[in-house]
Amino acid sequence: MKDELFLRGARVPMTKEVVRTQALERLQLQNAQRFIDIGAGTGSVSLEAALRFPHLRVTAIERNPAALELMAENRELFACPNVEIINGYAPIKLDVMADAVFIGGSGGQLTELIDWSLAHLHPGGRLVMTFILLENLTCALTHLEQCNVGDFDCLQLQVAQLTTLGSGHYFKPNNPTFLISCLKEGSHDCTI
Repeated sequence: MKDELFLRGARVPMTKEVVRTQALERLQLQNAQRFIDIGAGTGSVSLEAALRFPHLRVTAIERNPAALELMAENRELFACPNVEIINGYAPIKLDVMADAVFIGGSGGQLTELIDWSLAHLHPGGRLVMTFILLENLTCALTHLEQCNVGDFDCLQLQVAQLTTLGSGHYFKPNNPTFLISCLKEGSHDCTI
């Protein structure tokens, strides 16, 4: 889905198209029943997942009031009744298990969110995270090394868009984004 299709708001984060596409591929949702999106922002990951896989039950967790309102508007715009929006500060009490979890925002609780995500994943479930801050990348990599995860993957995505400047063109770069993907093997066992 093109980024322009989503309603956008000032200061409401959105996982951009190229990053979203890579994240959704790594989530492997084709046979999933439930997907949890933490720090859902505009809802771009949740909504594209729901549209691609209409059988999927999506839980989108967000705490920012402006983002919650915008996500609800986007859910209505794309007619996605299979997306449940939860107003909350993750990690929260949630009595469901998932086949895949995406962390798009951590609110300074990254290690807790990784542990929470792994605890809410079925064995064989996928955890995918994106970051722009090096400190979050380092924290996640260090923490995941202590956890019982497999099929570990980390990418740096650098995208630039062709842009007009006067009578010429140049590639305007976006911030580099780091994408981590891992598979939960067996029970959640983190030694930290």
